[in-house]
Amino acid sequence: MLKKAERERHTFPDMMLTLLVLVLMAFFYHGIHALMLAAVCAAFSLAAEMISVKFLGREFRYGDLMCITDGIILSLMMPASMAYRAAAAGSVFAVVCAKNVFGGRKNMIFSPAAAGYIFMLTSWKKDMLSFPETYAHTGFFADTEGLASSASHIYNTTGRMEHTGYEILMGSFSGPMGGVSILLLMIAAAVLILRKDISAGAFAGTIASTVLFAAIAAEHGTKMRTAALAVAMNMVLFAAVYIVSDKRLAPRKAHFAFFYGFFTAAAAYILVLTMAKENAIVIVSVLMAPAALGFRTLEDKIDILSAEEVSAKEAE
Repeated sequence: MLKKAERERHTFPDMMLTLLVLVLMAFFYHGIHALMLAAVCAAFSLAAEMISVKFLGREFRYGDLMCITDGIILSLMMPASMAYRAAAAGSVFAVVCAKNVFGGRKNMIFSPAAAGYIFMLTSWKKDMLSFPETYAHTGFFADTEGLASSASHIYNTTGRMEHTGYEILMGSFSGPMGGVSILLLMIAAAVLILRKDISAGAFAGTIASTVLFAAIAAEHGTKMRTAALAVAMNMVLFAAVYIVSDKRLAPRKAHFAFFYGFFTAAAAYILVLTMAKENAIVIVSVLMAPAALGFRTLEDKIDILSAEEVSAKEAE
């Protein structure tokens, strides 16, 4: 219990540090509106959490501050042109309906940010899938003129990628605010894994599955490029870091977590390949919630059986 409490104490600042770097990069590419979206999502998530906790009849604790990271994660899955009211509504839905309705942070079933994304995608689909060009600053109140489809959508539907490897690595292509910063996401993944803030097994499974299926589906001579694009497009790398590998949801044992990430990414890639479903991994991560719960239940049974065996041996 002490180790778990210590991990929770450093997980929040570690997550915030990596997320704020992504927010600053979004600000660099798109201006003040990107920064304000992150602030709105963080503020409404915190307010919704504090009110929900009060209704649940318990005290607001340090661990509840993770709602702020959930809000920022949600903001980074939005276009830099998203309306503030939609961002606020999505944040409240994520905290109240996707988390606290089920009992709060200790009884989480879905990633709040992923559930909030699906809610917003259902309610504001056109707005959620229309993006400003890179370096197009949207202003304090977003200018919705000149919006276009994301690079992921174009790649999914046509198979064409007009951006160079350097541009993709640096995030110089249209897409969700945080999902395009590939180099920063790679650094964030390394930091969070080394700090044991996210599930290394789930992250490895997600990336391994995406690379494997992309290589299998690719034409001869394009396997490496196709695999790299599969990881960079459709928020795969972002989701691998901040959604699928969330330790609040992923199986605790590394091998179970690996298979959880592997199957999640496999299902997402099949949706992208067959239906050109943009950002499918976020949707699949919510649909895979029963699998995560199943793995956790299996882990609990294994732990109980192991404890019984140890007790039996000590009794002998």
